[in-house]
Amino acid sequence: MQFPESWLRAFCNPSLTSQQLADTLTMAGLEVEELRPFAPAFTGVVVGQVLSAEQHPNADRLRVCLVDVGQGAPLNIVCGAPNARPGIKIPCATVGALLPPGEDGKPFAIKLGKLRGVESQGMLCSAKELRISEESNGLLELGVDAVIGRDIREQMGLDDMLFTLKLTPNLAHCLSVYGIAREVSALTDTPLLQPEFPKAFVQIQDRLSVSVQAPDLCGRFSGRIVRGVNTTTQTPAWMVERLARCGQRSISPLVDISNYVMFELGRPSHIFDLDKIHGGLQVRWGREGEQLKLLNGNTVAIDSSVGVIADDKEVESLAGIMGGDATAVSDDTTSIFIEAAFWWPKAIAGRSRRYNFSTDAGHRFERGVDPSTTVEHVERITQLVLDICGGQAGPLDDQMLVQPEGKPVTLRVARAAKVIGMPVTQEQCAGALRRLGLDVTEGEGTVTVAPPTFRFDLQIEEDLIEEVARIIGYEQLPTNPPLAPITAKLRAESRRGPFAVRRQLAQLGYQETINFSFVEERWERELAGNADPIKLLNPIASQMSVMRSSLLGSLMAVLKFNLDRKAQRVRLFELGRVFRKDPSVPDSDTTVAGFDQPMRVAGLCYGSVDALQWGSAERAVDFFDVKGDVQSLLAPLQATFKPDEHHAMHPGRCASVWLGERCIGHVGELHPKWRQTYDLAQAPVMFELALDAVLQRDLPVFQAVSRHQPVERDLAIVVKESVTHAAVMAAVRAGGGDLLRDAVLFDVYRPKKQVDAGSGGLAADEKSLAVRLTLSRDDATLTDDEIDASVKGALESLAQRVDARLRA
Repeated sequence: MQFPESWLRAFCNPSLTSQQLADTLTMAGLEVEELRPFAPAFTGVVVGQVLSAEQHPNADRLRVCLVDVGQGAPLNIVCGAPNARPGIKIPCATVGALLPPGEDGKPFAIKLGKLRGVESQGMLCSAKELRISEESNGLLELGVDAVIGRDIREQMGLDDMLFTLKLTPNLAHCLSVYGIAREVSALTDTPLLQPEFPKAFVQIQDRLSVSVQAPDLCGRFSGRIVRGVNTTTQTPAWMVERLARCGQRSISPLVDISNYVMFELGRPSHIFDLDKIHGGLQVRWGREGEQLKLLNGNTVAIDSSVGVIADDKEVESLAGIMGGDATAVSDDTTSIFIEAAFWWPKAIAGRSRRYNFSTDAGHRFERGVDPSTTVEHVERITQLVLDICGGQAGPLDDQMLVQPEGKPVTLRVARAAKVIGMPVTQEQCAGALRRLGLDVTEGEGTVTVAPPTFRFDLQIEEDLIEEVARIIGYEQLPTNPPLAPITAKLRAESRRGPFAVRRQLAQLGYQETINFSFVEERWERELAGNADPIKLLNPIASQMSVMRSSLLGSLMAVLKFNLDRKAQRVRLFELGRVFRKDPSVPDSDTTVAGFDQPMRVAGLCYGSVDALQWGSAERAVDFFDVKGDVQSLLAPLQATFKPDEHHAMHPGRCASVWLGERCIGHVGELHPKWRQTYDLAQAPVMFELALDAVLQRDLPVFQAVSRHQPVERDLAIVVKESVTHAAVMAAVRAGGGDLLRDAVLFDVYRPKKQVDAGSGGLAADEKSLAVRLTLSRDDATLTDDEIDASVKGALESLAQRVDARLRA
């Protein structure tokens, strides 16, 4: 919220400098985001009056003006402004004046000179040249009451400071100049000027029928008719100036009055063109199918969750948000209806954002506006209308339906001292709350407050403690060191940290990406097979409406983003949390009942295996390359890979990853269906693993090196093409006995054409595997009998389990 310091000091004028006042507000929780002067520094500019304006003899667009600046003899000044004419009062920069710096950063000095042969003894200024406005329609015309010869800074109050406050949602009572002044009065113990609301003289008896049909939308509705207003008059300069310094441009007298009272007292109001209202008004919830063209030109669709003000024919206003175009005041308006109401905050909250805009009115009403002052504020608006636009006021109608009931809140002094962190007395607590204008009742060690109607934020004991701390001053809090014991949280030796996983994946050539946990619902269906994802109640975007249960969708989106920008080789990984529904999860400090939130690590490879080089032929990454990366990531743990299926992966090129009896994830190539959907030139290979399993490490155990040499034996066996490597290795280990230390497949041979298997060759559906066995024992050298027995056991196990035979 922006406002000028001069307006604030009109209500409360503490003996503080502008910077001290800003510091006081900030330390009280009303953060001053910006403090800047209204006008830049300049000197030598005074109020002047144009006595005459004659055509320049040598230039069509210049005039030679005689200007009275209170120095006795008038000045001769050449001016090119289109509105230079006799009688107007304007800012005049005399010889020696320094105007605000230009683009070069240097002040502009006014010197005695000649323009087209005519001497000019100064310069007549526009608002833009003085840097007090970006608009320039010629000379800045001053009011008739401006004193000739007076310094323009003093005349226009240009030494004013502009405050910009960043208010938290609980400070709705500070969304006005008077509300801030009330806080300043409490903080500085300075008298507060209470505004007066004299009742308007009623000259007509006209009333407008208003029916409030939704008490849960509107708790109070006040209004009156004013006839015979002149909307073609000019808004007073003082009001235009104050609005401008609040960041609000002048529009028309009636709109300016409504905006002025909103900034002054914090109550948004609306002024209807009475002659455009059909019959009476109804305050109700909207109905399906209704539409309204707003003052901003947008046409919005109404439904039953939006409050409206309607007449007998159509909807005329969005309740508490914005008026409609159909009943807007204009230069032809002669009769008006002034409305001020109390709208329930819950009935206004979020409605304007539904239509992708926000308003000052909605911003205030959804935080809470005092319901007890609607009549006073209608009187204030009426007074300004009659003073500026004239007219005749009718009687004021006031309907009180349901008012918010403020429940008393009790503060325990001992509790306040504990929360604030410093000793406070009951006298301090009660005094601080009374300075805020609160109704205080003291008890034995307690202070009870009946919240006033303008304080919607005082609901629990902590709210009162905060008010006490604000008034006492946060700078008074002691700077005590923390007393909590510091206990180092040591990671078990059998685990490594997530950073080690990130570093290892980076060493393997992957780049980390960090994505939102909110994803598109389509990703969950297609890539995670999750038909019932966790949906967000208020998503930040339509394509981020659910919580992810897999990291693969995010990686695919990053891959597509890179490919669209002509990346040829992409290797990505992410460590992140996923979210799944799980009724077995209890509620605790680290968990939410019904939702499992495990950490995962996922990676994706696309393009060639290596960056472009001369040392090896270019080859696209395949399943086995990524499987090797997974094995490196899990080492020294030995993972087992089993053929499996995954919703996002190729049915024949996908494996589950097992550590012992636990499946920790999957690795595989993208499913052809999704590859076609994403329009990919080749299929990326990806993996996703449970992070807790990846972090596990076996503790190293000492084992003496055998003194005896191992023995190696090679077996060439023939098996069916359908027999897997895992089945062969399992059969070898099962039959090799205690002497078998290792078994490695080092060659695979397949026939090029069908031959007679009975003659020692291989059939078309067979393959030859060469397996090297390593045999050893720690206490003695192996004998030939032991070696032969171990090899024989392995061959017998191969024959029984996979129907293998020795190759001839």
